[in-house]
Amino acid sequence: MEPQFIIGRHVSDLQARIECDGEDPRMLDVGINLMLYFVYHYIPRLPVSPTAALSPFGALWIHQGIDRISRLPDNLLRNIVSRIPVKDAARTAALSSRWCPVWLSAPLTLVDSHLLPDYGAEAPYTIGAPSPRAVTAAVSRVPTAHPRPFRSVHLTCTTMNEHRGDMARWLDIVTAKGVKELIFVNRPWPLDLRLPTTLFSCTSLTRLYLGVWRLPYTTTVPRRATFPNLLELGLCLSVMEDRDLAFILERSPVLEILVITGSQTRVRLRLVSHSLRCLLLGFTYLVDIEVVDAPRLERLFQSTTFREHGSKGKLGRSMIKIGHAPNLRMLGKAGTKEKIVPSVKILAIVVQFGVRSALKKVPDYLRNFPNLETLHVQSDKAEDSTGKVQGQSQVLAGGRTH
Repeated sequence: MEPQFIIGRHVSDLQARIECDGEDPRMLDVGINLMLYFVYHYIPRLPVSPTAALSPFGALWIHQGIDRISRLPDNLLRNIVSRIPVKDAARTAALSSRWCPVWLSAPLTLVDSHLLPDYGAEAPYTIGAPSPRAVTAAVSRVPTAHPRPFRSVHLTCTTMNEHRGDMARWLDIVTAKGVKELIFVNRPWPLDLRLPTTLFSCTSLTRLYLGVWRLPYTTTVPRRATFPNLLELGLCLSVMEDRDLAFILERSPVLEILVITGSQTRVRLRLVSHSLRCLLLGFTYLVDIEVVDAPRLERLFQSTTFREHGSKGKLGRSMIKIGHAPNLRMLGKAGTKEKIVPSVKILAIVVQFGVRSALKKVPDYLRNFPNLETLHVQSDKAEDSTGKVQGQSQVLAGGRTH
């Protein structure tokens, strides 16, 4: 088994540290639960809801014994069926003979948590909890039984380690069904579970979010494998290497949105993309962030990214080096290496107002953005305050803003 990581630290080292400090080792599971909650927070919202509010006029849909909804055109009925949970969609076939072919021809949305008795109302955050067998069986059965494509598949409450033999088959089904949106989360433990390389066969995907996976060996992926239609990619709490991330970006020629949150190992992000428009980095362990060539990049948001600082392995903020990004307009909470970036109009920075040396660097930093129009400033609490700096507003005004 390969080493497991949590924000760049070996799990075994963390467990030893907790025991050495006299703490309960189970506290680590509590921390992992919080990280799992973090993953669920960042993945996209479900496209269908089992708790959608009913119209107050719902009881009037049959007026004087006339079923007006069933008289709607097939394309509208298919649209209705495709927007409700798969269990409820299947039940529409029992309404009448009119609805049976509608259910069979509608593109569906499969959400594994909706197959639970409570529709997943209780968030499944318990570490090591077994996946309900009925859910796993349904995930394997429903897509193969339904003849039409699935527009969206969310698999987020299954302990994938228990179903290693099923994972590749599920991805084969996703490929065959022409799924456009796939949210694929591995319930930890373990954190070292490798993502099947069959994922690269899903060429129909336009949105892909992966959570709590170790990215596959890129050397085993076919050379011609690509994501030709992928517009949005999210990597949450992932274990990856430099070449893995570079490989995925290279094989996504039309990618517009990239989200990286909670990466587990040191990664150098070297961004070369002629399609990317938005980059979001949050709570991520990155050695370097270098925008080499991104001519369409418009927005870059950085929130609490880490790198090793100094010989003692302490964590510090990641730095961003901006090369060719002529359309970059918004830069959020970023520490950049000195370079003039004339395209930036909106900037967000974090300032430790209690540290005199940090505050006095702000004017020089702002001069890197000569065309800045809007500045957002967040005050960061300093552990070792050096006292209040006189004329803080004058210091900030030292940078040119319009």
